[in-house]
Amino acid sequence: MVCPCGCGAILDMNLVPDEKAVWRARVEKDGTGTLHPSVWRQVGCRSHFFIRNGKIRWCD
Repeated sequence: MVCPCGCGAILDMNLVPDEKAVWRARVEKDGTGTLHPSVWRQVGCRSHFFIRNGKIRWCD
């Protein structure tokens, strides 16, 4: 996905459960998506956010 902060960085989230640093994706009843845990970029823009019910929830 493209970073939602607008920096243009491409973010890859590993969904393979047997690997380290893995995220879980879920389709909600309303068809939106949720990603767990949060995404926290350690370089570049350093964005930190959750995706809940298809919406970006920024962390302070």
